[in-house]
Amino acid sequence: MRHESAGGTDGIRNYDHGVDQHGLDNIDDSGLCCRRTQLSPLGEPLISTNPASETPAVPLMELLVFFDARVKGTPVSRTIYKADSLLMLTAVIWGGAFVAQRVGMDHVGPLTFNGVRFALGALTLLPLVVQSDRMPEVPLARRLGGRQAILGGGLAGMVLFAGATLQQVGLVYTTAGKAGFITGLYVVIVPLLGMLWKQRPGRGGWAGAVLAAIGLYFLSVTEEFTLAPGDAWELAGAFMWATHVLILGWLSPRVDVMKLACAQYVVCCCLSLTVAGFTETITANGLRAATIPILYGGVMSVGVAYTLQVVAQRVAPPTHAAIILSLEAVFAALAGWLILGEVLTLRGVVGCGLMLAGMLVAQLWP
Repeated sequence: MRHESAGGTDGIRNYDHGVDQHGLDNIDDSGLCCRRTQLSPLGEPLISTNPASETPAVPLMELLVFFDARVKGTPVSRTIYKADSLLMLTAVIWGGAFVAQRVGMDHVGPLTFNGVRFALGALTLLPLVVQSDRMPEVPLARRLGGRQAILGGGLAGMVLFAGATLQQVGLVYTTAGKAGFITGLYVVIVPLLGMLWKQRPGRGGWAGAVLAAIGLYFLSVTEEFTLAPGDAWELAGAFMWATHVLILGWLSPRVDVMKLACAQYVVCCCLSLTVAGFTETITANGLRAATIPILYGGVMSVGVAYTLQVVAQRVAPPTHAAIILSLEAVFAALAGWLILGEVLTLRGVVGCGLMLAGMLVAQLWP
């Protein structure tokens, strides 16, 4: 979720001066996507903030203060190298989460897995929420009231629930690698959806969309010219992730970002478990057997990776962040191959390559 971060380094350009990493111009208070917001393929909101002053003041930040280039005696190049290493670790964790999601569903249903996973995610972020009890530094007129903030968090949680459910159901029928690449298409879809708010994509947005569409054809379209069932679920989920990015982009400057992240996890958890109660059989034995995949998806992917990403992008150059975080799809394919024995055909490899190129072009070319 996927694919945002502190320090203003998660987008290719500063929002105060141009176009974001998805090729969308700034949108005023009546529109969306007025902040850089990315999402991991698991639905974790990588909510961007303005300069590092908005980064939650938590102990982990103090422990990792050496990532700040201003630390006396620390070369900038070395600092950036360390930040890039954290971003790479984040991408590895997110890529591996696709395998955890597939393995977990050997024991529990898709909605049960999501419900428990996002409950753990909310609990993991709770200490950060308590220690970052402050509003973003934005004009008072742009801040949302308590009721509006709750409604916004509820809306974000409902869209997160839709995206996570489509993705999780799709993983029943497709591989972790294919799911990773198709989910990553949200990067290309965001600027296209921006046209609904009269925001024309740049050349990179259009070129990325063309490359991604061709890649999707090679990866997922069958000889009968139909989209493989699981891949269709994942593609529908990618549209939900893109919608989620736009919603978070509008909300993040107006509410406390940590509270927003935690609130939407709670909403997604409640919706998932409610629907699972009517459609799936939840057993203690199943949950016990799925403990490791659920812990990985809830604690590692949400809590650990989210925090590492926020810390690293305080320093990492925007182009570094865009390229490294896009590699999560590659790591999903590698993890699927190493752990689950999944193999892509040559046609599939070509498709994945074109899709990755489309993601990068959409982020790096204005």
